[in-house]
Amino acid sequence: MTTVSNGSTSTRWNAGVLSYKEMGYWRPDYEPSETDILAAFRITPQPGVDPEEAGAAVAGESSTATWTVVWTDRLTDHSRYQGKCYRVQQVPGNLEQWIAYIAYDLDLFEEGSIANMTSSIIGNVFGFKALKALRLEDLRIPVAYVKTFDGPPHGIVAEREMLNKYGRPLIGCTVKPKLGLSARNYGRVVYEGLRGGLDFTKDDENINSQPFMRWRERFLYCMEAVEHAQERTGEIKGHYMNVTGPSMEDMYERAEFAKELGSNIVMMDLTVGYTAMTSMSKWARRNGLLLHLHRAGHGTYTRQKSHGVSFRVIAKWCRLLGVDHIHAGTVVGKLEGDPNMVAGYYDTLRDDVIPVNPAHGIYFEQRWASMPGVMPVASGGIHAGQTHQLLHYLGEDVILQFGGGTIGHPMGIAAGAAANRVAVEAMIKARNEGCDVLGEGEQILRNAAKSSPELLAALDTWGSVTFDYESTDTPDVVATPS
Repeated sequence: MTTVSNGSTSTRWNAGVLSYKEMGYWRPDYEPSETDILAAFRITPQPGVDPEEAGAAVAGESSTATWTVVWTDRLTDHSRYQGKCYRVQQVPGNLEQWIAYIAYDLDLFEEGSIANMTSSIIGNVFGFKALKALRLEDLRIPVAYVKTFDGPPHGIVAEREMLNKYGRPLIGCTVKPKLGLSARNYGRVVYEGLRGGLDFTKDDENINSQPFMRWRERFLYCMEAVEHAQERTGEIKGHYMNVTGPSMEDMYERAEFAKELGSNIVMMDLTVGYTAMTSMSKWARRNGLLLHLHRAGHGTYTRQKSHGVSFRVIAKWCRLLGVDHIHAGTVVGKLEGDPNMVAGYYDTLRDDVIPVNPAHGIYFEQRWASMPGVMPVASGGIHAGQTHQLLHYLGEDVILQFGGGTIGHPMGIAAGAAANRVAVEAMIKARNEGCDVLGEGEQILRNAAKSSPELLAALDTWGSVTFDYESTDTPDVVATPS
């Protein structure tokens, strides 16, 4: 029997039975195999709870354990299926938090099922009383499990070939206001943005099929706008048709209609769930459409440093189940995003091999075994005056979505789009010529604005607008200057 002290109250852990450590979930001698799924949990034990016991409890409750020993353990090779906490390390500079490293046997998970993986690893354990807080920081997905997933329907390389757009970030815009426009006026916004120089326009996460604008009418006017803009510019354009709906039947109906109209892309919201997202990924692959994912709702469980699930884990799950785009942070915009953490997200989405990098929040090496990369989307409070920062932090395989930074332009929507296009192309040209885009960026933009009244107006309007707030989710380890 194990007893722990919780303030003035004596609390018995697993009253009358073994502790999780005694039941075998604490295994400091265990050497993870190449096929194990590895997890890094940030644990904050209740007062009096040993961190090794807390780590063992997480391993147990996310795999085979319950609160007491049960006789049915004798009916199987119980030890094989136990989660194994093989290491706990104190978080640097924090006496209350620990990182618990846990290994799971691959046979615990159904092939190709993020729903099953999440039910196991982030199931009941997050409500465990012995922990004040719990956060899933990172996962190592073994190649053996990666190969059971289809991954993105197209990926970065295939998308660029479909669109015939190379060497620069793609440029988009979310229609604003999000809600309230009629379908015809909505289509007018799409046309103005695309003819002005954007590659994409986009439905926002909460525009589905409301009384003021049903989805069918929106799709019709948006595709009319896309076709007219393509004829006028000679470029391939697209509008993200949000097919999110109350049921999979509704989502399939909307996606099929978008395909019939000639759309090259559809989108969905993270809130539809992992099974629905996987089903839409399979549909997009069969039908040859790009699939955009808006990470609606993620901040409810990814933002806080002590409890929830890190976005890098969400990024891995979404790459596995298969999306072509996902919103992944801007660093300089209005939404949460520490530069180092965002770099870790972008690497996770785009690269084939991601090495351990504590300064970017990467706890494990991750090998994607040639699974196509996902195009990250930078969206939320960005404008042309930040182009040098965006290129510096995010690279060129990214979609820069200027919503208010297009539609709020004082000379109109098309002018806002033109300003963004000129800014991006001027910055890419300067980078290719060897300029220090971060250090010289403001002057590069001002030089480009001499021949672009649209860019000049954008810089004069938003050039001094910044969102300088401290991030809540930051790495525990700070990179030392080289």
